[in-house]
Amino acid sequence: MLLIAILVLLAPGIGYANAALGLCVIAGVVLAWRERRGLRTHAGVHLAVALFLCYWLAALISAFDSVAPGKSWSTVGGLLRFLPFALFACLGLREARIWPRVTFAIGAVVALWLFDAWVQAFTGYGIAGASDKDRLSGIFGANNLKLGPVLAVLSPFVLAAARERFGRIGLVAAFVFALVPILLAGERAGWLMYALVALAFLWREAGAPLRFVGWSAGAVALAAVPVLVALHASPAFDARVERSLRALQGTEASVDYASSGRTRIWPTAWRMFEAHPINGIGVHAFRYAYAQYAGAGDAFANADPDEGALHAHQIVLEILSEAGAIGLAFWIFGFAIAWSAWWRADAAARERAFAPALALAAMTFPLNTHLEFYAAWWGLVFWWLLALYCAALSARESRS
Repeated sequence: MLLIAILVLLAPGIGYANAALGLCVIAGVVLAWRERRGLRTHAGVHLAVALFLCYWLAALISAFDSVAPGKSWSTVGGLLRFLPFALFACLGLREARIWPRVTFAIGAVVALWLFDAWVQAFTGYGIAGASDKDRLSGIFGANNLKLGPVLAVLSPFVLAAARERFGRIGLVAAFVFALVPILLAGERAGWLMYALVALAFLWREAGAPLRFVGWSAGAVALAAVPVLVALHASPAFDARVERSLRALQGTEASVDYASSGRTRIWPTAWRMFEAHPINGIGVHAFRYAYAQYAGAGDAFANADPDEGALHAHQIVLEILSEAGAIGLAFWIFGFAIAWSAWWRADAAARERAFAPALALAAMTFPLNTHLEFYAAWWGLVFWWLLALYCAALSARESRS
């Protein structure tokens, strides 16, 4: 359990996170070897292997004729470490009695990040130094603006831990505590993710459609207070909202401005898929192929692969452009496997898996913009959540 918590604690630094992941991988290999006879009957191991194959085979098949073979094949090789990590989570977190502590430990880490973000909002400085001038950058630093989506994705652990320890009052307090930093982080993808998380908790608490509608109205009224304060107190947040509202003008230029140029990236990703419909251009090869498929006058088309459009910024287009129809089929099959495992699980297993399941749902919601799922850092977070999901669903009560 400690290694799993350490991994999320070190997540802001990819080097430290990879070191912790390496320890988990070694532990996973050792555990899997020691308990190799029981792996065939372990439901969590079966689920983790099936999901890993869907994720990894999509990448493997894309690499054979990649436009950047070195990048794609190194990515395919690097992804292999996620399987023993998932096995470590399933075998190391197999006892149901420890799961409240697992959720609380992860929630506590994310709560520390939120507290640091609050301090930075008031003082301009946090653990990682000065904030970015336009957005709250928090624990990740001013040169790494992904605080909003990360906090939104991991917020189910904070909300679930607060609900478990302090009841509904704790849940409401945690909701507001997480809301303000996510708003000030300025990532609209994070706003939508957090809205989905809040709706899921409201539905879970309400338990009936009419009560859900009433409580949702109350949640909107509650959220309106910090939103109005942020609009008044933060010119950067006000500008971000104003930029988003420009899309309502309906013109091509206004929509492109509101989407920060993604309306140029998405058609380019689709053209990549049209040119390579079977297995795509290769995972992690988007930046190397972009200039070839970009439209005329596209400012993102840059000869330097480390600048411009680095990925599709949308999960379906990322998979289609980089892994083609075969890759998307693998992902859909993986989603079906994960969904089926949820519905086959009993109420206690669903309760344990609720936080990672909701985090994954918010993370992969297709009607949103996204970070890169085959990148080293976001892929690590994705597989950390998948490993927790598999472990939580398969954990069993200890026999006395």
